[in-house]
Amino acid sequence: MRLVPLAALFALGAPTLGACMMGPDFHSPDPPATNLYLADDQPAGLVAAGISGGEAQQIVQGLDIPGQWWAVFRSQPLDRLIHRALIANPDIHAAAAGLRAAQFTARAQRATLFPTMQAGVSASQNQTSNVLSSPTSNGEQFINGLFTMGLTISYTLDLFGANRRATESFEALAEVQCFQLEAAYLSLASNVVAAAILEASLRAQIDATQRIIAAQRETLGILRQQEGLGAITGADVAQQEAALAQAEVTLPPLQKALAQQRNLLATLTGRLPSTAVAERFELSDLTLPPDLPLSLPSRLVEQRPDIRAAEASLHSASALLGVAIANQFPQITLSAGLNTSSLVFDQLFLPGLTGYTVGVSMLQTVLDGGALAAKKKAAQAQLEQADAQYRSTVLTAFRNVADTLRALEYDAITLQAAVASERAAATSFTIARRRLELGDTTYVVVLLAELTYQQALLVRVQAQANRFTDTAALFQALGGGWWNRDDELSNPAQRLTCRPPRPAGAAPKTAALK
Repeated sequence: MRLVPLAALFALGAPTLGACMMGPDFHSPDPPATNLYLADDQPAGLVAAGISGGEAQQIVQGLDIPGQWWAVFRSQPLDRLIHRALIANPDIHAAAAGLRAAQFTARAQRATLFPTMQAGVSASQNQTSNVLSSPTSNGEQFINGLFTMGLTISYTLDLFGANRRATESFEALAEVQCFQLEAAYLSLASNVVAAAILEASLRAQIDATQRIIAAQRETLGILRQQEGLGAITGADVAQQEAALAQAEVTLPPLQKALAQQRNLLATLTGRLPSTAVAERFELSDLTLPPDLPLSLPSRLVEQRPDIRAAEASLHSASALLGVAIANQFPQITLSAGLNTSSLVFDQLFLPGLTGYTVGVSMLQTVLDGGALAAKKKAAQAQLEQADAQYRSTVLTAFRNVADTLRALEYDAITLQAAVASERAAATSFTIARRRLELGDTTYVVVLLAELTYQQALLVRVQAQANRFTDTAALFQALGGGWWNRDDELSNPAQRLTCRPPRPAGAAPKTAALK
């Protein structure tokens, strides 16, 4: 075999590795030029409410986020539940499969940067008719076999970077899938935390409502005794019976909501609702972290998975514009082949039966009705679309953080006021009931005090739950600390593959998992 021409031909393709690349070179967008999330002063400290679950909190600028951020609530049941969810939830498995598919697709596209080699073998049996047979034959049909073996190599020169830009695009799409997986992790953990907090809140509301119902029944008993003594009329008793019935009506909806939350927790952990969740959550089992992180605005675009996914989509669109431009230029393909043929298989590799082919082809679109030009304009429009979507994602992220900061600030004030209101209402209700027992006041005064206390108690429970929900929302809004995650602890089924945030000076301290 003569391999010198073959090697010389493909040596011509080596310079294409350093050939030009059409289209823009992608650079990560600059972060927003701001150091603030709010137009007014950002809150630094949150007021205490004087109860467990209403402690004072400090917002620490630049404090890093732990990988398992939910551990700041210091709840072992919550840790176990999230751990199971990250392993068993089908949405996580779907996102992980999407990432693997994107990575293998990018690997397949990367293979276009190398020559393609194909081997072929063919065997046929041929029969020549009497009419076409040799005149010296005996008149019988001539039958012969033909065996062929060949090796072909082809390589499309990437002179204008079409294949490299396409590879760049597919790798960016794989990065999109990677950050979508991280977003799925964050969303799942946040949903489990929110469901657990809501369950705890509903249990507290159910407990409060049951205590209110018990108190109203006790009041009803007092009124019936006074009716028996002739101190009050039956109308007062009827009013209390109606109030008791109204309080009892509020209990089943809370119980229904609690049952639905239990079903939600089961499905989030990849189980059917018929499988009971062992973990139970009470507000008293959760702890507010004393320090809350607040990443610098310039770091937020590096930390939020949705922003990083939008940036990778922008990168892909930029590379596809380069593909569209490069497709307007000629495509040059080198090809070479070795082949051998014989009428007898045993003689297929004898000297003199081997031949080779070497060729170069160039293909240039001359007339296509404007298709390539239209594809280029479409790619430009898609790049503009991706850029606008990226900017929209950044705006949404900053709004999420700003909304959460305001929620933290005002919900802390609300809880402080709710606790004071509950205590005052409880004192007023106790005094009114004692006066009613002594015959020093009317039933109407007791009823009003009772309703005030009922409303104040439920408001306090909801405000207390909001403090926990706001804390979880802040961790979610800042990206969830995926760059600090230990995959073997948080999810043994997966490995972290996304690019972590670019370093910016010294590593910041991380929120303590106390």
